[in-house]
Amino acid sequence: MKRAIVMGGSYAGLFAARVLSDHFEDVVVMEPDLIGDDGLGRRTPQRHQLHALLAMGHTQLERWFPGITDELVKGGALLGEGDDVQFYLDGRLKAPVAQARMLGATRPFLESHLRRRVAAVENVRFCQAQVTGLVLRGDRVAGVTTAAPETEGGERFDAEFVVDAMGRNSPLEDWLVDHGWDAAPVDRMRIDLGYATAMFHRGDELGGTVIAHSSPGPASDYQPTLTEPGALAAVEGDRWSVVLAGYADHRPGPDREEFLRRMRRCVDPIRTVADASEMIGEVKTYRFVESRRRVHSRLNRFPGGLVVVGDALASVNPVYGQGLTLSALAANALGAYLRSTPSPRDPAWAYFRLVEAVVEGAWQLSTAADLAQPHVTGPYPRGYRVQKWVADRLTEASVRDSAVNAQYMGVVNMQLPPKALTSPRFLARAARVLLSS
Repeated sequence: MKRAIVMGGSYAGLFAARVLSDHFEDVVVMEPDLIGDDGLGRRTPQRHQLHALLAMGHTQLERWFPGITDELVKGGALLGEGDDVQFYLDGRLKAPVAQARMLGATRPFLESHLRRRVAAVENVRFCQAQVTGLVLRGDRVAGVTTAAPETEGGERFDAEFVVDAMGRNSPLEDWLVDHGWDAAPVDRMRIDLGYATAMFHRGDELGGTVIAHSSPGPASDYQPTLTEPGALAAVEGDRWSVVLAGYADHRPGPDREEFLRRMRRCVDPIRTVADASEMIGEVKTYRFVESRRRVHSRLNRFPGGLVVVGDALASVNPVYGQGLTLSALAANALGAYLRSTPSPRDPAWAYFRLVEAVVEGAWQLSTAADLAQPHVTGPYPRGYRVQKWVADRLTEASVRDSAVNAQYMGVVNMQLPPKALTSPRFLARAARVLLSS
């Protein structure tokens, strides 16, 4: 196929462009913002928050960009393995998982390396332009219209295939409705989350620790009573990136002293950084009101040659760190779809079925956890009370037993589907752990 256009040049768009380069003669990434050393501008206000790259996200990163882990580490990122990666629940360090592996890096640093890799692909090019609408020919997309920042008027770009990677506030649905198409149904869950990130100078305060993550659990009824929820990562530039999170009235603000006070109510690694390390710059806050996913497979008709990736498709509670990994897995689904040699004239139903199966797993995990918060009012799935009781017991067992925690973290890291937590062998092991305590 001749040309594909990616609307949006952030993480999801870069992954999509790399996948498309295997199937199209010309791939154009259209991004309206100037891209500086700190990544994209006002359209990605969350870029300075701590971002987790789950194990499956790391696997997909290395699959599509071979050798990039070594490049990132050489540039200052840190790769944590085994005891370098620590997860706490209700203030207790969870049982060690030998195969734990996570990368410590900021999102701008990670994206800049991806962008260089994508830009080096011969048939990919970047265009600084604002996409203003779709060009449709019959029942398929035939291109986009744009407005370049430095000029008045617009320009039309023809394409056989278009990818929406414009993020959570993508205007794609409005454009489709304007052309007489139905908007995709949307599932929502209001969670009213706030989180804040600050940087600190990093020395040898925590030895080899790369990641430390703390969350409330069953013992505190998922409330910040025993310890503050938060996380830290050792990142490039000899820095710690520290994030604190809270719901509703417990959302963290930008005040530096209050941020430090909350850090001192966290688990040991985060307390140590508060006491021993100097804060760099300001505390940056972000508010996430609701989780949201668009379910295109519920539509009866959709334009051919058009797909959606990243936050434009699904955006779930960021405290679970699924966003970057979902973007990579959406690109992976796109690759599988394109390898089936589809006609761009036809709706990409096969792609949407693949990617929505991935989104479903992430949605189940994040929304089930969010429903434990008293201010979250649903919707509740059938059998929620029983599911929560079982999930609480499995969570408790994962604190005490490495084998249980390995499978538990495999699901959290999106390496295994949620149904892996329902296998008879796993449930029997968890029951023995709980009965022996």
